[in-house]
Amino acid sequence: MSLRTRVIARLDIKGKNLIKPVRMEGLRIVGDPNEYAKRYLDADELLYMDCVASLYGRNNLHQILERTTREVFIPVTVGGGIRSLEDVRRLFNSGADKVAVNTEAIRRPNLISQIADRYGSQAVVVSVEAKRVNGGWECYTNNGRERTGKSVVEWIKEAVNRGAGEILLTSVDQEGTMGGLDTELIRSVASLCPCPLVVSGGVGTIGHVKEALELGADAVALASALHFNKLTIGEIRESIEKQFPSERSQARGEEARPSR
Repeated sequence: MSLRTRVIARLDIKGKNLIKPVRMEGLRIVGDPNEYAKRYLDADELLYMDCVASLYGRNNLHQILERTTREVFIPVTVGGGIRSLEDVRRLFNSGADKVAVNTEAIRRPNLISQIADRYGSQAVVVSVEAKRVNGGWECYTNNGRERTGKSVVEWIKEAVNRGAGEILLTSVDQEGTMGGLDTELIRSVASLCPCPLVVSGGVGTIGHVKEALELGADAVALASALHFNKLTIGEIRESIEKQFPSERSQARGEEARPSR
């Protein structure tokens, strides 16, 4: 696989629609997720997140995923409402390469180990929705709706020990604003994360992407800036490829992925 810095297109889904919240609230319908996915063929990966799956106790992305993976041949990570190995199996059969778990993993941390044991650590991404609380960061679930009382830093340590192959770190406070990432959060997590770290929430400029990489992130996931034509994958790639070599990703290990 390529060890270059990964640029990931994030697509948040509600029902059949691509939506875009701000700070995970006030959902705005953007369009057909499959049509937007086809815009991002030069991304390193697509990230599909079902924004209401945990609320309703199911992941509803199978049909969208099957359609996408018939037309788009880049890796796809899927998250939202994943509660069991059967849910994981169905998503892999529908074309997913990796799954992202949050709400059920916090309720039942052994789910991380179960997925890693069955499919390999490279198949399991732990999604962390981080919000500033009392001078630190607390994990939230249900798409930023529910407090957990868990420290982001301590939970990431536990998730990695249980077999997480990748961490997806989203700042609830910055998500959808395009006003910049939570750099203090990234700095706090990057130094303790031995596996690849993907950051999301607040990217609006190429400078924001570069800042995340300088702080130790291995990949950046973007939504609003891509959907609303503030940035393109191509211009991000052109700007960062010369500046950021691949040694950091290599040191953290190649993230093999299960074949479809």
